[in-house]
Amino acid sequence: MPEHTPEHTPDYTSDSAFETSLEALVTRLRPLSNVLITTHVRPDGDALGTVKTMSIVLSHLGIKHDILLLSKMPTKHQFLFQDMSVSVMQVLEKMPITTADMSRYDGLLVVDTGTWSQLPGLKDLIEGSGERWTGTRLVLDHHLTQEDWADVKLVRTSAAAAGEIAAAVAKHVGVPMTHRLAEAIYVALVSDTGWFQFSNTTPATMRLAAELMETGVDTDAMYQRLYQNERPQRLLMQQCAMQSMQLLADNRLGVMTLTRADFSSTKSGVPDTDGLVNLPLQIGTVAISALFVEPPEGGAVRVSLRSKGQVSVATFAEQFGGGGHARAAGLKIEGTIDDVRTRVVDALLKTLQETT
Repeated sequence: MPEHTPEHTPDYTSDSAFETSLEALVTRLRPLSNVLITTHVRPDGDALGTVKTMSIVLSHLGIKHDILLLSKMPTKHQFLFQDMSVSVMQVLEKMPITTADMSRYDGLLVVDTGTWSQLPGLKDLIEGSGERWTGTRLVLDHHLTQEDWADVKLVRTSAAAAGEIAAAVAKHVGVPMTHRLAEAIYVALVSDTGWFQFSNTTPATMRLAAELMETGVDTDAMYQRLYQNERPQRLLMQQCAMQSMQLLADNRLGVMTLTRADFSSTKSGVPDTDGLVNLPLQIGTVAISALFVEPPEGGAVRVSLRSKGQVSVATFAEQFGGGGHARAAGLKIEGTIDDVRTRVVDALLKTLQETT
């Protein structure tokens, strides 16, 4: 059986190439009858807002679809899916994906990632033993790190969020800007821009946000729901992270570590660590921040990386099989927390020395 090859190699800078890929993605979507939408493991607001946006797009096109989440959805984002009539399947990490029978689907739409490493179990599901799944594979993403396993990839790395790209798709096919669509896109935008504080925020991002506000998005209520609605365990984990912080390389590198013992003592979970990697960046001299997480359920050590721009952490992460954005990336490595931290920190120190 012939291998899947991309019809369009994404151009990460050209507007004309983006428009070509946008039309190609919509053209491949329209004839599909049943699509499975999914996103990366541990989905954040951008991933979930984009999933919801594309679900609305597919409904507008009259395409049946289901949603597959490869981790449990964070409680604070569940409101996005309360009005859903489609199935939202959730699987726990390190468990086999058994809820998705791919023979039911003629299309797979992956959003907010373009790499198999962020989709544990999915590659085996569609390329594993037995008859190979032959449906259409589509990717919608804004990350630098990409793999060419899709039939059409709609990638714009200059987009602040994947939700920005999904909004362009919705506009292209004529989806009305309803309140529920506006909320989904807004959640995506604020998640990946740090409520419009990060450097990826562009004039186009702000113009889109203004349009969403004009549709009736209650920004104050949204902020409270997303950023002032944490569990106590989240603050306890922040305390553990701060207590573990080390400053290295003349205070240019901030390193924090969270162990299984921390999860046990605080009765928290991995979702409670989201965003903690940004804490050392508050220090003026820190150029890179790294957070090492030893998952309580076992498995690979997670490493989150953030940069103020002097170093591309996406490029750095790729040497360990990870990836992401120039200023925000991540990776997973098998091994003990101490060994992984030593390996990665040594490499970070070398990278910083080379950029001095």
